[in-house]
Amino acid sequence: MQNIKLYQIDAFTDKVFGGNPAAVCVLDKWLEAEKMQHIASENNLAETAFVVPAGDGYEIRWFTPTVEVDLCGHATLAAAYVLFKYYNHPTDRIVLDSRNSGQLAVTRNGEELTLDFPVDTLTQIEVPQVLVEALGQKPEAAYKGKTDFMLLFPSQQDVAALNPDFRMVEQAGGRGVIVTAPGEDVDFVSRFFCPQVGINEDPVTGSAHTTLTPFWSQRLDKTILKARQLSKRQGNLTCELAGDRVKITGKAVTYLTGEIEV
Repeated sequence: MQNIKLYQIDAFTDKVFGGNPAAVCVLDKWLEAEKMQHIASENNLAETAFVVPAGDGYEIRWFTPTVEVDLCGHATLAAAYVLFKYYNHPTDRIVLDSRNSGQLAVTRNGEELTLDFPVDTLTQIEVPQVLVEALGQKPEAAYKGKTDFMLLFPSQQDVAALNPDFRMVEQAGGRGVIVTAPGEDVDFVSRFFCPQVGINEDPVTGSAHTTLTPFWSQRLDKTILKARQLSKRQGNLTCELAGDRVKITGKAVTYLTGEIEV
């Protein structure tokens, strides 16, 4: 048995019970993948991030309650928040090395943290009929990124009103389904459905904004955009397209600090 410190952080929000909760475990060395998966399942949050010191930075891995994933924005934001606040990282920039998404930097500016992620690439596709049936409404257009589908709807109200059949969403394949529309008081809004990885609807999805940002940047002809994810918890993000990178800015707050015995 060993004791591991655990932090539960609400990311992309400035208040507890908002944004997207993530668990963070800072380890001395990597645990077996099976044990990390068990911890993530026990936490039962959209993501648990595990970080290990490596040189001047850290290595990072992310687990949902059911699978390990290649990239997670809100848990990366939460991990950086923990390292800055509880581990006294000496500078305002942390570099986290991931297995399948390369180096990810997080920069601190006061209470705001900015993720530096690789941009996604989109290809327009025919609207999958299974998603029309799953969502009960046909989108204006459909696209496919590296891991996710993205569906464009006419209005914020359309996105907010969707009530998916998650068993049918799961049949679409991929990691998940982003639905998006122009925002009423922000540049764009979105929701993210991902029963494929054990989460019906993710509250705030940083990685989805690597797909959303280049799309809306081109459509609105601007590089800095305000975004809101319309989950029940909601979350606010500022997104900047910077060449082949997307900079995603938000805040985070602590909900829980504790210790687990595994």
